[in-house]
Amino acid sequence: MYVKDVVVQNQVGLHARPATFFIQKANEFKSSIWVEKDERRANAKSLLGVLSLGIMGGTSIKIIAGGPDEEKAVNELAKLVESGFAETE
Repeated sequence: MYVKDVVVQNQVGLHARPATFFIQKANEFKSSIWVEKDERRANAKSLLGVLSLGIMGGTSIKIIAGGPDEEKAVNELAKLVESGFAETE
């Protein structure tokens, strides 16, 4: 199990478009991946799951993975979140 805390950088948070990018990236990995916010956890490979967390900009989340490529998965997803999904809003 590999875990990393990250702060969502883009102002609007993980709404539909950034969440889609996040899920597409998560699905590149074999590991099971979760996103956790305020003790609520969702499958990082599920759009509805990620959207259900209501993650806004400036929110601290945990990215958790378990499996053969867990460290790479968490680090790449954290990098994507920290980049603000290349949004300029």
